[in-house]
Amino acid sequence: MVAGLVLVLMIYLMNLSTVRDDSYLQDSCNFQLVESIPWDMPYGSNSSAAKPLYQAWMELLNMTQESIHMVSYYWTLTGKDLDVNDTSSQQGEEILKKLENLILENISVFIATGVPSKANLSTDLKVLEGKGAHVKQVDFGHLTHGVLHTKFWIIDRKHIFLGSPNVDWRALTQVKEVGVLISNCSCLANDLWKTFQTYWDLGVTNATIPSPWPSNYSTSINRHTPLEVQFKETTTKAYFSASPLSFCPEGRTFDLEAILDVINDAEQFVYVSMMEYFPTSHFRHPPRYWPPIDNALRSVAISRNVHLRLLISCWIHTDPSMFHYLKSLSVLTNPRANITIEVKIFIVPVGNHTNIPFARLNHGKYTVTEKTAYIGTSNWAEEYFSRTAGVGLVAQQSSTDSTKRNPTIQQQLRSLFERDWNSKYSINMEDLPGQRDCVWKDGFRYSREHQIIV
Repeated sequence: MVAGLVLVLMIYLMNLSTVRDDSYLQDSCNFQLVESIPWDMPYGSNSSAAKPLYQAWMELLNMTQESIHMVSYYWTLTGKDLDVNDTSSQQGEEILKKLENLILENISVFIATGVPSKANLSTDLKVLEGKGAHVKQVDFGHLTHGVLHTKFWIIDRKHIFLGSPNVDWRALTQVKEVGVLISNCSCLANDLWKTFQTYWDLGVTNATIPSPWPSNYSTSINRHTPLEVQFKETTTKAYFSASPLSFCPEGRTFDLEAILDVINDAEQFVYVSMMEYFPTSHFRHPPRYWPPIDNALRSVAISRNVHLRLLISCWIHTDPSMFHYLKSLSVLTNPRANITIEVKIFIVPVGNHTNIPFARLNHGKYTVTEKTAYIGTSNWAEEYFSRTAGVGLVAQQSSTDSTKRNPTIQQQLRSLFERDWNSKYSINMEDLPGQRDCVWKDGFRYSREHQIIV
C-alpha cells in the first residue's frame, strides 16, 4: 500500500515538473528574421533588415548539444559539388566542416532529403554519412509525383530554422533568401519534429502514405489553436502548416489554408515576396487553371480595399508567361474605387558571377500583413500544394514594449519587404523589356523543357 502511494506521488511530481519545464520553455521562445543578400548587391548603409543566414546557421550549430534534424531539397555545400572554383563557396564549406566536427563529438545528425537529387555531383551527404550521420532519401516521385521541397533545421528539439534556403553554399552568398530563427522553443520544435517524422518514416523502399496517419503524428497546434508563447514583452501566436494535404496528419493545417487565412484576415495590406507566382499548374502540359490564391488576393483588394503589393523574382530561368498573370492583377488598380494592386519585379544582378549555375535570384517566399507574418518554403503554383512537400510558419506578435526597441516579426518582415520594394533592384513590369539578368533579355524565348524547381 505504501509503495503504491509512493509510486503515485512520484508520477505526480514528474508530471508537475514537466508542466513547469514546458511553461518555462514557452515563456522563453524568441523569433528572429534571417536573410541572405548575394555578394556584389549593395543596398547602401544601414540596410540590413535581419540576421545574416550564415550567422544564423553557425549560431545554431554552435549551440547544439545533442541532436540535429535537417530537411533540404538538396545539398551543395562545396564548390566541388558544382564543379565551380569560387571563393564565395567558403561559407558553405565551413558549414559542412562544422557538421562533420559535431558528428565526431557524438552529436546525432538526422537528414531527410529528396530523391532523385538535382545535385548529382554533390558528395556532402556521403561525407556526413561516412562520419556517422543518419541519412534518408525520400522518394516523393513515388509517394505523390512531386518532390521534397521542404527546408528546415531542428536543433536539440529546442531551436528551429525554417525558410527558403536549401543547404547550399549559394544560399549563403549567391541567392537572396529569407527565413526565421526560433530559439528556446521546445513546444514548436517538437511540433515541427512531427513533420520531420512524416518524411523520415517514409524514407524506405516502397513506402506508402498512411491514411489516416497514426495518432502520434497528430498535433493540436494549428490555425484554430495556435501555440501562444511569451518572450519578454512580446506575445506570440504561431503554428506550422504543411503540404501536400496527404502529409497533414490530424490537426495539421494545410499550407494553402494557412496562406488563404493570412490573406483573408488582412484589413490594411498584403505584401507578397515570391520567386514564382502562377494561378495555374506549373509543371503540367497544358497548364490547368488553379485560382485559390489569386481569387483571395483579388477579393480582399476589391471587396475590402486591402492594399496589395506583389514583389516577384525574375532571373534567366523565369517562365515569362508568369508576367501575363501578374499584369492581370495590376490592371485592376482603380484609384476612384480605392483598389490598389501593385506589382514589381525583383532582379538580382549577375555581375561577374556568370560562372555559378542556378544562382543570382530572389528565392524568398513570404507574405506579411499588418497582423501576420507567413514564411514558407513553397512557390505559389498548384503543384507546390497538391504534390510537393513544403512547410510554412504563421506568426502573429503583439508587444507591450513602449520603446519599440523589439519590433514584432511582422514589423520586421514588413521593413524587409519595403526595403526591397523601394530598392534599385525592383522595377515596374513595363520596364522589363531589355533588362539585363532577366529572361526578358532573350525576347521571351523560352522552352518548357528547361523548367526547373528550386
